[in-house]
Amino acid sequence: MEQLLRKLTGQRVFGEPYEKDGVTFIPVAAVRAGGGFGRSPEKGGEARGGGGGVVNRPVGMFVLKDGDVHWRPALDLNRVILGGQILAGLALVVYAVTRHVR
Repeated sequence: MEQLLRKLTGQRVFGEPYEKDGVTFIPVAAVRAGGGFGRSPEKGGEARGGGGGVVNRPVGMFVLKDGDVHWRPALDLNRVILGGQILAGLALVVYAVTRHVR
């Protein structure tokens, strides 16, 4: 559990800022963590186990230039493709149902 908690820091959400040509960029990620522990009542409570993990997903970055701050979202191409596949599947189902009804 201590290892999992050490991973959950502000540095996981906000990446190391970097600067180029007078513009500062601060990457931002969505962080999810989970864990679980348990024991087996069938073995008298002696068998124990646990686990956990952390998942980071980039969501965008803050751009600081001339005293102004702007948010630039990251494009998650996998989500865009998945959304297109879902819409195409839905369109096929609607087409099949309406064609069958006639």
